[in-house]
Amino acid sequence: MSFEKIEPATSQQASVYIPYVQNSKRNFLPLAIGLYRKGVFEGQRPIEGGDHIPFVATWNIATLPSDLTRCRMQFDGNADLSYEIMMASFEFVNFLVEILDNYKRHRKKDFSQSFYRKLLNLDE
Repeated sequence: MSFEKIEPATSQQASVYIPYVQNSKRNFLPLAIGLYRKGVFEGQRPIEGGDHIPFVATWNIATLPSDLTRCRMQFDGNADLSYEIMMASFEFVNFLVEILDNYKRHRKKDFSQSFYRKLLNLDE
């Protein structure tokens, strides 16, 4: 999926998420909400000393920033490499903002390290 084909949210739709996003990253918010409304993201996780592993992330679309979003990730098309996480939708949208920021800087379609730490329960 090309980020250019995502329809950005209107400023009114994005306004409910503004309190949850850092000032420096708010310019990504309309596109991040547009991506959120797609319910799917495909990317590649770079592996040090190896090939990139493709993944597909899918999630339910919540109405309010405080509603829960359940995200499921499957790596390499392998059901044994599936993970699931639940979080408030505003937190998940922030991770999508990070994807867009990272893509703008490095042209890599991947979640941030902090997302993977949360997904794998490494911070608890």
